[in-house]
Amino acid sequence: MKLLILTIVLLAIAFAGIAIKIWAKKDGEFAGTCASQSPFLNKGGEPCGFCGKMPDEAECGKEENS
Repeated sequence: MKLLILTIVLLAIAFAGIAIKIWAKKDGEFAGTCASQSPFLNKGGEPCGFCGKMPDEAECGKEENS
């Protein structure tokens, strides 16, 4: 029973932390959401599948495609 309560408390803290981060960010968006920006996910230097920007470009261009 103690393990269940501890698990629920830790999950609640994690969700609260994420909610606070989203609330504190401008427009509720996380920075650096393009997978092409991560060298671990994009080893071939391919453009972002969402916005089409290359890894050397600064921000995701989803505003342009909306």
